[in-house]
Amino acid sequence: MVKEFLSLRGVQFVEKNVSTDLEGRAELVAMGYDTTPVTLIGKQRLEGFSVPAIDAAIADLKDGNESS
Repeated sequence: MVKEFLSLRGVQFVEKNVSTDLEGRAELVAMGYDTTPVTLIGKQRLEGFSVPAIDAAIADLKDGNESS
């Protein structure tokens, strides 16, 4: 759902399939996650799928207000 939503918003993204990408899986685990989706927007890490959270993170990134 996340990638479809980002596509609808015209946002470019890099998808990492942690089922087949061992390096991507290692990155996910190193961040402390063991489930997906996890979406990185700027410095923000969003777990799950939340339209308001994704929109807010995109707006913050565009405005230069990245949260850590």
